[in-house]
Amino acid sequence: MTFPVGKIDEESKKLLEVTREALEVGIEQCYAGNRLGDLGNAIEAYVKKNKFTVVRDFCGHGVGYAMHEDPMVMNFGRKGRGIKLEEGMVIAIEPMVNLGSYKVGILNDGWTAVTKDGKRSAHFEHSVAIVDGKPMVLSRYKK
Repeated sequence: MTFPVGKIDEESKKLLEVTREALEVGIEQCYAGNRLGDLGNAIEAYVKKNKFTVVRDFCGHGVGYAMHEDPMVMNFGRKGRGIKLEEGMVIAIEPMVNLGSYKVGILNDGWTAVTKDGKRSAHFEHSVAIVDGKPMVLSRYKK
């Protein structure tokens, strides 16, 4: 999750709001029978409508025994495409949203991701299980 520290400008507040809401838009697509493309398409459409971009180099993933396992859960896609969501499936949905270009790079430490244009980015994530055919968020917290 991305948290503001200190006082932030209105553009940064909007970036955080849109990214958090994009996660909820993705969760709303997590019904048995929908496809990962439906989820990614909904996220990207919401982000674009708000004049931001989604990072394409990183994505969500399956949740199981290994870290970052298949399937890849993209934040963009085409409706009706991709793996079909099924009962019992658990995925991590991770919209990463940028103020400018969607392009990112990795610093020499091999870990730190930055936007190529130096503009701000935000990220929110939840793990979601498909239970009784609908989404159950496993990682909500109370403030």
